[in-house]
Amino acid sequence: MPELRVNGVRLHYEVRGPEDGEWLILNNGVFMSTGSWAFQLPDLARRYRVLAYDMRGQGASEHPEGEYSLDLHADDLVALMDALGIGRAHLVGTSYGGELNLVMGLRFPERCRSLVIITSVSHSDPLCAAMVERWRLAAQLGDGPAFFRLIYADVYSEPFLTRRPDFLPLAEQRYATLDLPAAVRLLESFQRFDVRAELGRIRMPTCIVSAELDILKPRSYGEIMHDAIAGSEFHLIPDAGHVAVMEKAAEVNTIILGFLAKQPAR
Repeated sequence: MPELRVNGVRLHYEVRGPEDGEWLILNNGVFMSTGSWAFQLPDLARRYRVLAYDMRGQGASEHPEGEYSLDLHADDLVALMDALGIGRAHLVGTSYGGELNLVMGLRFPERCRSLVIITSVSHSDPLCAAMVERWRLAAQLGDGPAFFRLIYADVYSEPFLTRRPDFLPLAEQRYATLDLPAAVRLLESFQRFDVRAELGRIRMPTCIVSAELDILKPRSYGEIMHDAIAGSEFHLIPDAGHVAVMEKAAEVNTIILGFLAKQPAR
């Protein structure tokens, strides 16, 4: 299990794809891990040198005490890129990871070849903020399966849950091992996030993807980012909820690969 200590934290990472491929970095959603990209990695790693990693507080990486922030995650990522000799990369992120991409584009534009931002926001309006506060309070109960049962209806669409009746018990088992104190710190980091006033400073090629049935971070957020980021693309995935990377993996992969194919060769 490869890991490096960078910026004062131990980060787990995995590298896939051809050694001469352009670098592509996957940034996780808030409760994801490297394994959560199982539906993207095979397609992306055929063409790109893909770095998947767990942020501090996630998965197999270290879960230190203290306050987290998306700025801190950006510092961690740049330190990891330095340690692995990655100068610039395409960044693909979903939800919390897409929000990290925005921070990277604002703070470290020289490290970003392009940004793909999937079911993410630049700030939280009252309904999203209320859901996330409910998640934070639920995480404080200290019961992983109960936490999952209290949040899953916010992130998965009804069509997906109808198609996959086997999914909920499997996901509930995974949440039984979730580090809930770290989850609280990650959620509090999201609650402080607001870059809407700065979006116009993002200048690199950007692709924004929203999902039609996403009630947590609906398409209106994607449209705000698309309107503010000059030259950006906007895509809406039909019949998908917030976790579009799982519910509509083929469509997500087609959008990512199509967007990246239009970018100039390094």
